[in-house]
Amino acid sequence: MSAKPRSTRREFLQGHAAVEALADAIAPADSGDRTAQPNEAAYLLHVSRRAMACTFEAFFNAGQYPHATETALAALDLVDRLEDQLSVYREDSDISALNRRAGQEAVRVERALFDLLSQASRICAETAGAYDVTAAPLSEAWGFTRRNGAIPAAEALAEALARVGGQSIELDDASLSVRFAKPGLKINLGSIGKGYALDRCAELLAAAGVHDFLLHGGNSSVLARGAHGSLAQDQGWAVGVRNPLRPDRRLGQVFLKDRALATSGSGTQFFVHEGRHLGHIIDPRSGWPAEGVLSVSVLAATAAEADALSTAFYVMGLEATREYCACRPQIAAIMLCPGARQGSLEKHRIGLEEREWMDGDDRDRAD
Repeated sequence: MSAKPRSTRREFLQGHAAVEALADAIAPADSGDRTAQPNEAAYLLHVSRRAMACTFEAFFNAGQYPHATETALAALDLVDRLEDQLSVYREDSDISALNRRAGQEAVRVERALFDLLSQASRICAETAGAYDVTAAPLSEAWGFTRRNGAIPAAEALAEALARVGGQSIELDDASLSVRFAKPGLKINLGSIGKGYALDRCAELLAAAGVHDFLLHGGNSSVLARGAHGSLAQDQGWAVGVRNPLRPDRRLGQVFLKDRALATSGSGTQFFVHEGRHLGHIIDPRSGWPAEGVLSVSVLAATAAEADALSTAFYVMGLEATREYCACRPQIAAIMLCPGARQGSLEKHRIGLEEREWMDGDDRDRAD
């Protein structure tokens, strides 16, 4: 069942149909997380809506919460409102207004948006600029925003880099104001906005007394609370990870409970130049596409943090990601890198406990 914007229709999905809906819910176009099929006897309630240029979906144990459907529809209404606020493609959004004015003056924003920008700035600093919400000019220079990737002229790349710099976003907590200290700076929250929307939806569901659910947005961001009926209470929800080189093969599954997972990869937006695979995830520091990683999935307490860190870790690479996670035990990652043999990969699990992972059918090297 798909719920259209502002709709109040409802439907229960049962048996195999529900299983298929859940499996399809978490299948990122780039790297491919796929929910492992649960026990078919555990029926699910499924509500979905198109928003933020993707599909948002909510799954519940059928019959557990009589008001789950109406609460889920209210949460999806919230996603619509958040898109109105965050989208750079809407002239009247808060972010568009911020981009027009913050280069000339301090602009006051509402508390939740200020906190999101503060979180993005913190992650930018912690990752030494590998994550940067001002990096959109680089995607434009490389042609990825038009889905026509090509190496830019040196002058165009230099001009784009001159308009990038998350460290130049000035945030004043006392006045909840934002100012850009660098000319030409603009914010694009596409790399964190879907996760943020999931976090806000989860807050709404919890406030309404719904504590067992799985949400996903954009096929790459997942947030789970409580447990799926077919699993033990301490396992939560089973979310599969598939091979980015062979999308029909599953590497394993993560058991996700009261945690979020996000995946970044360049499996669909890339071009090949002189044997180099140049994808759409660009290192904001160099201006060139990040290389050396096929995909990375990150587990974190919130979906916004998981979203941002999946991008950052893809840019940072394996060793820098290990160092980051070593100081932050609440963060875990599954990094898939090219193997020694052509067409193979190496699977690196970082900070993931044994009980949180189960190997699947595709058993390339893991550490």
